[in-house]
This record gives sequence, structure tokens and C-alpha cells, in this order.
Amino acid sequence: MAAKADTLRLILGDQLNPKHSWFNRKDPRVVYVIAELHEEATYVRHHVQKLCAFFAAMADFAAHLREAGHRVEYLTLDESCKHPSLEKLLKALCKQYGVDRFEYQRPDEYRLLQVLRELKMGSSIEVAETDSEHFLLPWDEIPEQFSRGKHRTMEAFYRHMRRRFQILMDGDEPSGGRWNFDAENRNKLPPEQFAHIPEPLVFANPVADYLERIERHKIATIGTPSDTSIWPHERRQALRLLRFFCQHCLAFFGQFQDSMSGKAPHAWSLYHSRISFALNSKMISPGEVIDAALATYEAPDSGVELAQIEGFVRQILGWREYVRGIYWANMPGYARANSLGARRALPDYFWSAETRMHCMAAAIRQSLDYAYAHHIQRLMVTGNFCLLAGIEPKQVDAWYLGIYIDAIEWVELPNTRGMSQFADGGIIATKPYAASGQYIDRMSDYCGDCHYQVKHRTEDDACPFNSLYWDFMIRHRENFEKNPRIGMIYRNWDKMEEDRQADLLKRAQWCKRNLKKL
Repeated sequence: MAAKADTLRLILGDQLNPKHSWFNRKDPRVVYVIAELHEEATYVRHHVQKLCAFFAAMADFAAHLREAGHRVEYLTLDESCKHPSLEKLLKALCKQYGVDRFEYQRPDEYRLLQVLRELKMGSSIEVAETDSEHFLLPWDEIPEQFSRGKHRTMEAFYRHMRRRFQILMDGDEPSGGRWNFDAENRNKLPPEQFAHIPEPLVFANPVADYLERIERHKIATIGTPSDTSIWPHERRQALRLLRFFCQHCLAFFGQFQDSMSGKAPHAWSLYHSRISFALNSKMISPGEVIDAALATYEAPDSGVELAQIEGFVRQILGWREYVRGIYWANMPGYARANSLGARRALPDYFWSAETRMHCMAAAIRQSLDYAYAHHIQRLMVTGNFCLLAGIEPKQVDAWYLGIYIDAIEWVELPNTRGMSQFADGGIIATKPYAASGQYIDRMSDYCGDCHYQVKHRTEDDACPFNSLYWDFMIRHRENFEKNPRIGMIYRNWDKMEEDRQADLLKRAQWCKRNLKKL
């Protein structure tokens, strides 16, 4: 029989925050429970490296809490599977420890928040919800900044946050006289830059035990399995990765953040921070990430220019906080949005990378191998393809949510269904992020080695993105023709010869009929 306690506190797999006020003092009457949960491992088909990394990070966090003097109950799949639901597991633990109070940090996923708020723990157990103490925009202020079903420009929100936290500000004005240096941060990676790309800092955390347990419990996964994990599993490793980024990557991050390459050394990582798993699991906080980057920028002879630091700060202070606000302001209906009526099935090569489209094969293969791709690979390669092809958003969501190490619904859903697929009808984006092969050629070196020819439009070897782009724009002309950001596209179309228009749409129809074979 376990020693009696007063309070049971639940820690979810993305709540590994050692700075939370819960841990300010040791109390033997409080028991923390961390559990590998079958339902969390299976509600979507996850990348096997993602599951191993989360389970290992949870176990490391439990060990850290024990070392700090806290009482911890860590349950593997072998133990937690004895209970058919999270509610029954928590009831059993409350009975085991004889507690009269259950506490949880507010989950960042709507689904889990509903589960915990609807727990039926019985009249003898008091239930309390507390903040996760992670985000910069307080929970209570989300309704002040975001309204259900209404567009809120990221730029306006970002400026609000810059002013509020006085980051890169000179009084009430932005440092350097500009809020946004995005125009300087859209460069293709030239071959002469290859020699400056740092070898990425990766880890070799053992995960064979977690992998064996996942396989033994017959949990369906995707991706390439490995006995070791390259991702940080505890706070010290996360801070090492953050320091590495600041010292070796930040000076070029903004300039080349949109670049893609299949030829550069370390092409999968380039100058990206790769801290999103550590950040989204709360090993580190957005505030300390920004502070570390600013300290590097402000250090003498850092080599970090204002455009580079602004580009990074915008991702953390702006975009990350913004998509969280969009998510909570619009759930649960946001997860059902399909404004463009997309219905086509996701092709099988999203799970195999076996496609003749080099850009798609490269982005998908990297995702399968590392559980990681950077934002332009996600938005303008795989996401762009799904948008043009009319893939059903629910299937796109499930793939993105499952395959990426950093994917948790609050951040994945707005990025996928909103920014990438325009399924929310413009709540996030003011235009669909649709592009032909020309964009991919401009931002990458993928096209030179492709089976298809990026400069061809209607030929048998023409890049599928080219005709699919025009097909998409014409298919949705009624939706977008009056959009001031893309209205010129239709004027260009109207100037084309009719035979050229017909050949483009004919090629697009062929691509859609043969989508699985591209």
C-alpha cells in the first residue's frame, strides 16, 4: 500500500517544465503522476521517433523530479494499459494514495482539456486546474486579442507583443525603424555558403527500451525507427541546443530561413534551431529562448545583424503565440473547417517518399528519417502540393500531426488547416499559399535533379506543380479573383491564348487522375 498523500498532480508529456511553480517546494503529501498513455500514442499515427522522444523525455523528467525530492509515480505502457481510460487510471491512483484533491495543468490541446474538465472523480475528490506557466500571452487575454471566425493579422499581433515586452524596441518604435525584415530573409542558399553550414548538434539518447515497448504494444507508427534519439530529452540538452543555435546558426538564420537544399552538407538542418520539440514540450520557455538570442545579438562582434535576430524573434514572440491564440479562439469548429471543399485522398508516397517529384521526395524522406522538416518544406512543398491537389484537410492534419517531432495540435492545426491549406477561409492567411514549381526552383536546388522539368508547363515531363497551380487558381476563381494580393494572377491568365489555357488544364487533369503515380 502506497504511503498516503493529500494531492495527486498530473503531468502530461508536453508539460515537462521544471520551472513551474508546482515544484517550488517539496511536499511529501503531493504525488506527481507521469504516464505513457496508449490513447495518446494512438489517437493519430505518430512517427516512431516522436513517441520514443516523448516517452524518454517524460521518464527523464520524472527522474529529475525524484532527484529534486518530489514524489513521482511514473507509469509505462505496461502499467497504464491496465486501465481502459485516463479517467479510470486517475481514479485508481487517487484511491491508491487516498488523496482528496486532484490537480492538472491546463492542456494545450482542446481534446485533452475537454477530457480533464469532464472527469467524474466523485464528490470526495476536489479537482483544480492551473496554468502551464509557459506562454507569453496569458490565457485570459486570448479573447482580447482573437475573435472566433475573424481574421487577425499576425503583423498587428506581433507589434503588440513587441511593444508589450519591449523586445527590439526603441521606446515605442521598432529598433532600426522597421518592424519587419522579411524581405531580407528570403534568400536561396548559394553553393559558396555550403562551407559555412555548421555540423548540427545532435544527441545519442538511448531509446531501445521505449522502442521495444511501443512495438510490443503493437502501436502503429510511421517513420524510420532508431535505437537512439537525436532530440534533447531533458532541459540541459535543450539549453545546449539553444546555445549552439545562438553561437553557430543565428547569424545566418533569417537570411536563409526559407532556403531548401538537397545538395548542401547537413541539408536537413541548415541554420535552423531545431528547438521546437524542447520548446513545445516545455523543457525550455519562449522567454528564455528570446533572451538567449537577444544576448547573442547584443554581444560585441557577434556577427548577428538586426534582420537575423528580428526574423527569429518573429517566429517565437509572434507566430508561435499567434497560432496558439487562433487555435483557442476557434476550437472546436476549426478542426472541421474545409472552406475550399477539398476531398481527394492523401497519396501513399507521403508514407514512403517514393515519388518522382524530387522536392516532395526530399521533404518527405527527411520527415520520415528525422521526424523533422523546416517551415518552408512543410508550407511550400508538401503543404503546397496538398493545397493544389485538393487533399482532404483532415488527412493532411493527421499526417502533419503524426510525422513531426514538434507537432502538438495547438500549433499544428492552425499551421496546416489555416496557413497551409486555407481551409479556414482566411482566418489566418489573407491569401492561399499556392505556388508553381517556379517558387520551389527559386528557393531550392531540388529542381535540377528532378524527373520533371520545372520550366515545362504542359509537356509530358512538366513539373506537376505548374499545371496544378493554374488548375487550383481557376477552380477557385470566384473565391480569390477580388483578392488584392493575387488578383493579377487572373489578369495574366486572361491574357493567355485559349489553347495554352486548355493545355494547362488538360495537364492538371492528367496529374490529378494520376496523383498516386507522380
